[in-house]
Amino acid sequence: MKKSYEMDMCNGPLLSKILLFAVPLMLSSILQLLFNAADVVVVGRFTGSTALAAVGSTSSLINLLVNLFIGVSVGANVLVARFYGARDEENIQQTIHTAVLTAIIGGVVLIFAGVILASPLLTLMGTPDDVLSQSVVYMRIYFCGMPAFMLYNFGAAILRAIGDTKRPLYFLIFAGIINVILNLFFVIVFHMGVAGVALATIISQTVSAVLIIRCLIKNEGMCRLYLSKLRIHKSKLVFMLRIGIPAGLQGVIFNVSNVLIQSSINSFGSVVMAGNTAASNIEGFVYVSMNALHQTALSFTGQNMGAGKYKRIDTLLFECVVIVSLIGLIMGNGAYFMGSHLLNIYSSDPEVIRYGLIRLSFIATTYFLCGAMDVFAGAIRGMGYSVLPMTVSLVGACVFRVIWIFTIFRFYHTIASLYISYPISWALTALAHFICYMMVRKREFKKAAAVQ
Repeated sequence: MKKSYEMDMCNGPLLSKILLFAVPLMLSSILQLLFNAADVVVVGRFTGSTALAAVGSTSSLINLLVNLFIGVSVGANVLVARFYGARDEENIQQTIHTAVLTAIIGGVVLIFAGVILASPLLTLMGTPDDVLSQSVVYMRIYFCGMPAFMLYNFGAAILRAIGDTKRPLYFLIFAGIINVILNLFFVIVFHMGVAGVALATIISQTVSAVLIIRCLIKNEGMCRLYLSKLRIHKSKLVFMLRIGIPAGLQGVIFNVSNVLIQSSINSFGSVVMAGNTAASNIEGFVYVSMNALHQTALSFTGQNMGAGKYKRIDTLLFECVVIVSLIGLIMGNGAYFMGSHLLNIYSSDPEVIRYGLIRLSFIATTYFLCGAMDVFAGAIRGMGYSVLPMTVSLVGACVFRVIWIFTIFRFYHTIASLYISYPISWALTALAHFICYMMVRKREFKKAAAVQ
């Protein structure tokens, strides 16, 4: 790889490197989110609120099915970062080829899972009859693009591990433009509705996947991909699964509770669903911006662990928490105060906008808590501990929210009592993650002292 794309995360001032790494990653994540946001805006404007609700009602379920596999890409990121910090080219090569082949296999598995399970799972969630058929169509077409989706995410994870967040950004800019153009073309010209926006999304994802695989093949450094060398190296797969499965399960756990919450939202009808969909898409831009700091903590921690520079991780964590809190507070509150204008982009229905504002008032304004929670989890996972943050998330997010739905929400059946469960669970889980980080830090420092 050309030197200009690499980053030494183990030496020099941290703050400037954190920003150089995180900003392109933030922009990349926002563009990736625009794939779905463009779907929502186009169907909301040109097809109607029922189609808007149909697209939105699938997001929690899609995340539930894909997060386990995406978690394995986190394992690949940690492993490549650690070997890169130690300058171990042979093990980097084995990790890359294992990761890419795993992405292909995972993508194929997800095609069958999405197509077969779409209808029964959406029905189980209580999706209204006037929304169900369109939701099933959207989800089945969307899952046909899973191999491309997985290849892009695994490829981007590999590049992030060595500090390259710029080229994934360039690829997504190009793919994002294609997605928006095709969305408008399929919906306005061919009147394809939700099928059109799903098709546009998988075409654009395929473009981004081809570009990132080509990038790895053309690489001139340690992270070069050779298609003829694609194979599963058992030791590398075991490590990726050891880190990745708990990371993926954490995402699954969050989305189990989100699916339950989506089912509860469905009980209020399609107008509330549409408002919730629009607001959650707006919040998504805040979340992925904060999540860039989670990825930063993950990659920087991995490299510094590989280089044996443990004390540097403390400074990294502090600066990431400060930055992510500022992003969450500024963007989250900005989204709420500009909520009427932003929601109007998705729908002109006053009731849809009103219900969207209710969600923003509870969730967007407190989103910084979620950002801090994720940064702590990223640092712990970058140090090689993945079961611990998964367990904390299981209790703090899934169990807490499930209990909330069947107790508080049952007695106070309002949309507000449902939304308030988010910030409470974030605050509790962030505190628990901080305590876990201090425990892991103490253990790793003792190991380092013993070796010296």
